[in-house]
Amino acid sequence: MISKFVLYILIPLYILPVFCIAQEMLDMEEMLIEQLTEISAEEVDLSEVVDRLWAYKKKPLNLNTVHAEQLADLIFLSPQQIRSILNHRILTGAFLSVLELQSIPELNDRTIQLLKLFVEVRPPAIWKDLDVNTAWKSVEQAILIKYGRVLEQQAGYAVKDPTRSHYLGDPNRYAVRYKLNYEDKIRIAWNMEKDAGEPFFQEKQSSGFDFYSGHILFKHVNRSVKQVVIGDYILQFGQGLILWNGLSFGKGAWAGGIAKEGRGLQPYSSMGENRFQRGIAGTIGVGSWEITPFVSYNKLSGNIEQNGDGEPVITSINYSGLHRTPTEQANRRSIKQFNYGTDLSYRRDRLKLGLTYLSTSFVHTLMSGKALYQQFDFEGNHLQQLGIHYNYTFKNVYLFGEMAKRVGGGMALNQGMLASLHPQLSAVVHYRNYSRDYDAPYARATGEGSHVKNEKGFYAGLTYHPNRRFEYAVYVDAFRFPWLRYRVDGPSSGVDFLTQLTYTWYKRGRLKLRYRHRVRQENALLSGRHENLLANVLHHQLRLEFQYKLNEVWRIRNRAEWTRYDKEDVEQGDGGLIYQDVFWKGYGGKLQANTRLAFFHTKGYNARIYAYENNVLYTSGFPVYYDKGIRTYLNLRWRVSRGVDFWARYARTIYNNKESVGSGLDKIPGNSKSDITLQLRWQW
Repeated sequence: MISKFVLYILIPLYILPVFCIAQEMLDMEEMLIEQLTEISAEEVDLSEVVDRLWAYKKKPLNLNTVHAEQLADLIFLSPQQIRSILNHRILTGAFLSVLELQSIPELNDRTIQLLKLFVEVRPPAIWKDLDVNTAWKSVEQAILIKYGRVLEQQAGYAVKDPTRSHYLGDPNRYAVRYKLNYEDKIRIAWNMEKDAGEPFFQEKQSSGFDFYSGHILFKHVNRSVKQVVIGDYILQFGQGLILWNGLSFGKGAWAGGIAKEGRGLQPYSSMGENRFQRGIAGTIGVGSWEITPFVSYNKLSGNIEQNGDGEPVITSINYSGLHRTPTEQANRRSIKQFNYGTDLSYRRDRLKLGLTYLSTSFVHTLMSGKALYQQFDFEGNHLQQLGIHYNYTFKNVYLFGEMAKRVGGGMALNQGMLASLHPQLSAVVHYRNYSRDYDAPYARATGEGSHVKNEKGFYAGLTYHPNRRFEYAVYVDAFRFPWLRYRVDGPSSGVDFLTQLTYTWYKRGRLKLRYRHRVRQENALLSGRHENLLANVLHHQLRLEFQYKLNEVWRIRNRAEWTRYDKEDVEQGDGGLIYQDVFWKGYGGKLQANTRLAFFHTKGYNARIYAYENNVLYTSGFPVYYDKGIRTYLNLRWRVSRGVDFWARYARTIYNNKESVGSGLDKIPGNSKSDITLQLRWQW
């Protein structure tokens, strides 16, 4: 992303040792996850992003042929910066050298140095270069095998009575990834995964793994057919009001994340078991026009019951991807879903216009809930959305927006502007208005709520770089929910405010101070009353983080964080977290290790704290710290030989004054929980 995802001042790729580049990418991954923790409490699969970055490092993007969607793959570039690169090529002609990036005002030094890792200038490649006799020599392949488990026995594995809820499988987790790439013209991937507790070669998993995913991608087929994907894929269009699969950023210290730059059609390579398309799709371009038609048929997990007329109806959809118990197995892949649609876009100079259509059908009727707040939720078996989106660059101003409508339902609108007010100062403003009867199952747009509906809001942010050492970011977001919500029995409102100051030592370290204040409203049943009232819920967060590179072998990272939860006249609680991280690399980078020792103490779950944890490649983690205790982990990476890497991880949490950890089928006797992960990758 913009400078928030740039660590230190990098030097050009040709004098960087490989392990330094790897470390910068790992640091970027950490920044990515921290951004996501601010907008989501869900586990994030970053394999898609990590794969792309390493692929572009091996074969950089060509500045003379790259388009906006490819530059958006790099994540650290804002839409405004992407437009400035493309406009420079239009105005001055083809790039002669990557050094020309220094003449683009919107790119600061740190962004340019990181960009140099992933771009170059070279003649364009075309499909006719394919020589079947020599093609195999240009093929890159990789296979990755991963194993993990919780070491203590959990209650779900000890139940012997088949009439009670229990885990059908063992506590082991398995995952296998295979990928093949021929000069980015043909790509093949195949993924397999079994979660802990899921049966293996049993029950409905008689074929082995619980989840299989794969695709074949053909790129640059000819001048008109840009790409075709057969298998699993994702789609990202506009500002996410209709169709946005995969990673999505929103509010955070990086204000530029508010503006989305859709990547269009992309193959799906993550282990997430839902919210992707399965079928065939392609992108065709003629002149300034581009069209992406798609067809998808998938089976989702969920509950199907009989209504009063004896007809089967869908009462819930399970997006967890877990199929461990008899009930979860019975609901596995029981819902048949069919999607089709297209995105038609037009580009000319600094303008892009797009039209998106999506049709979603279920074999059975999808029922809405019976609670009053669910009164306007979609109910039926056929759902359609139609929308238009645009972006336009005028001098130092980038305008973007999207408007969408559910056929037979409500509308959604968002509009925004990014402006470079000065080489050292940038601003963003954003307005959103999502009606209470707007429904779009694949929407992921900027907002405070978890769904793109029933929300109005206005966001404004500033980022200031007085010099290459200091960065100051601030934003405020005021929002309102016009209709009822879960645990909110009336229209409600709130405010989200964040300010952050970052100081960077040249190539050595970073000091970051952040304060965040959030106000929302929830139900509160006060003594002496028989109905719920709305109470203000305040969250305060104060964080101080320090990172420093002691030498080429040792690096440290510290964090101290305080949170406070205050529900008006009902509940209050504080939380604290302190941790120390140590990073080590030796033997020329062939062996690397990092460890953490963390102390935490929170008064209840509402004062919980999320913190990123380093893990094995392609695995992200930001567990929740709450109650009182100690957590530690150790990660090892060993570069066994050229193309062969091995990872190992051990993590353990010890709680004070607890007789058991977890609840239900995950309950563990005692006051501690530990897990291990082993991973092997072979590239050739």
